[in-house]
Amino acid sequence: MSQPLNTVALVTGAGQGIGAAVARGLAVDGARVVVTDRSAADAESVAAAIGGPAVARALDVTDRDAVLEVVAGIEADVGPIGILVNAAGVLVPGPAVETDDETWDRTFAVNATGVFSVSRAVARCMTPRGAGSIVTIASNSAGVPRTGMAAYGASKAASASFTRSLGLELAPHGIRCNVVAPGSTDTAMLRDLFAGDPDAERRTIAGDLQSFKPGIPLGRIATADDIADAVRFLVSDRARHITMHDLYVDGGATLRG
Repeated sequence: MSQPLNTVALVTGAGQGIGAAVARGLAVDGARVVVTDRSAADAESVAAAIGGPAVARALDVTDRDAVLEVVAGIEADVGPIGILVNAAGVLVPGPAVETDDETWDRTFAVNATGVFSVSRAVARCMTPRGAGSIVTIASNSAGVPRTGMAAYGASKAASASFTRSLGLELAPHGIRCNVVAPGSTDTAMLRDLFAGDPDAERRTIAGDLQSFKPGIPLGRIATADDIADAVRFLVSDRARHITMHDLYVDGGATLRG
């Protein structure tokens, strides 16, 4: 049985979706969770629902000065950060040749550079202590091409590669860095993609030859808790010998291609 986490866990993008599920799960496991989100109201709502020692902080991961300030504040006011989960992310679907510069830049600013900025700041705190766990929520589109998701997949591939390289560099300091790669998950982001298309969920599960998707062998869309459970395992002592791993949680949708 896993030991209680008994540490401070910083979760970005925790105002909704996967990030919120991760925050709730880590709190159940005994972590003092710091719920961060660009929306202060969303972060406060999730932290209030968790209760106990959970606290909320507004954080835009694209603001490097804010990242440094928030991390320093957590270290001073809440305690040493032992867990970081990079869950902040954005998705603006569209064909690659129709993607404008602003969309590309924003996608990378949040999904890749944001992961870099927050991970760097937290890793600098963890390194002298010789312990810590960092998990980045990427996507199965980082490893398998998806139509309409060139920018998103590229940004998630960058964040996954960065996290695994970081894990190699931080391993001598006792810090583990892993990636969780979800597939289609029931969140506001997915519901936005499905909006106005009553057949979208069925096609996603069954597969869609026109978009070159093989479907989901397990026959269901993931819940946010499915992804959070993978994160909870990776940051626990049950995964103490796992680092630089990229764990696909997609019901077999990529056929691990």
